[in-house]
Amino acid sequence: MSTSDTPAIDGRFGRFGGRFVPETLMPGLIELEAAHRAAQQDEAFQVELSGLLRDFAGRPTPLYRAQRLEAELGHRLHIWLKREDLLHTGAHKLNNTLGQVLLAKRMGKTRIIAETGAGQHGVATAATCARFGIGCTVYMGEVDIERQAPNLQRMKLMGAEVRPVDSGSRTLKDATSEAIRDWVAHVESTHYIIGSVVGPHPYPTLVADFQRVIGQEARAQILNREGRLPSHAVACVGGGSNAMGLFGAFLDDPDVQLVAVEAGGSPGEGHASSLGRGQDGVLHGAMSLLLQDSEGQVAPVHSISAGLDYPGVGPQLAHLADRGRMQAVSATDEEAVAALHRLSTCEGILPALESSHALAHLAVLAEDSTADLVVLNLSGRGDKDLPSLQGREGS
Repeated sequence: MSTSDTPAIDGRFGRFGGRFVPETLMPGLIELEAAHRAAQQDEAFQVELSGLLRDFAGRPTPLYRAQRLEAELGHRLHIWLKREDLLHTGAHKLNNTLGQVLLAKRMGKTRIIAETGAGQHGVATAATCARFGIGCTVYMGEVDIERQAPNLQRMKLMGAEVRPVDSGSRTLKDATSEAIRDWVAHVESTHYIIGSVVGPHPYPTLVADFQRVIGQEARAQILNREGRLPSHAVACVGGGSNAMGLFGAFLDDPDVQLVAVEAGGSPGEGHASSLGRGQDGVLHGAMSLLLQDSEGQVAPVHSISAGLDYPGVGPQLAHLADRGRMQAVSATDEEAVAALHRLSTCEGILPALESSHALAHLAVLAEDSTADLVVLNLSGRGDKDLPSLQGREGS
């Protein structure tokens, strides 16, 4: 398997991907793969999903030219923001949860579980389950519960049970592990909605499929507004769902440079740059690039952004970086916060801390002679991050 767009039959992108799970989960994964394949060919499913994306979620989202931000950075770049922050529930996550709950209904599942870090996937799952009247349990690390309190309240208001996770680093990695344990015990009745392009096959492909609407819209919108494709497509990367959502529409356009911006963290606290500094390893059911210690154990990671605070990355993104199709860079906590303030004051748009990492890279592109037209995925809005910003300069 050498192409970047479609995995091999066993769900591998090059050497990455696959299924590394207990035997008890194999029937559930095979059932999910079959349901997804059938749904892709089912016009009624696609019509229902399109209707929900339009009428419930609010698609299409706008492509917005940030002209005052351009001026702040020196006028050279044309900067277009794909406004996923305007989607219902405040981030791109809803595209995926709507599709997966429809698949769960198709498979006859009566209960939904999910993991969440920044809380946006948890909120999107809770909202979708409320829309369909299906039970919802969300696992969330105690550290993330403290720094994402507004989203915790939103999930509870929409009827979700939020289970705190106190093991390990008490962040996204550990919430994911607990959700998988739950799924192992209840796989016949429960569907696990993974929030990113991680996990065992078919999840990376399935989530990318439901997020592809971002790139499809952005491609058509930039051609309409500028008459050409962008020089660069930029997105932040934790697991990578918003990045694959944007990049998927440009994979076959070699003149469009794909740029994945990871969490560079801060000195003394660490980072979460799996693409830039990771090694081959297995986490949560798939082979990918993984931050590990000298003994091959999962290493502690850090980011001011709860959604990027993950020690691995989706296998397709690892493959794209490995074959040189995608550039992996990073932005520090300090740079992300500065970028958040810059967009807020220049454009009146408060971005999520996750998206702010991508925004921070615009200062680098402003000095890059190959960059002139940038489409950046503004994956979420920053209301949820106000507690994390307290006490920081300018906040």
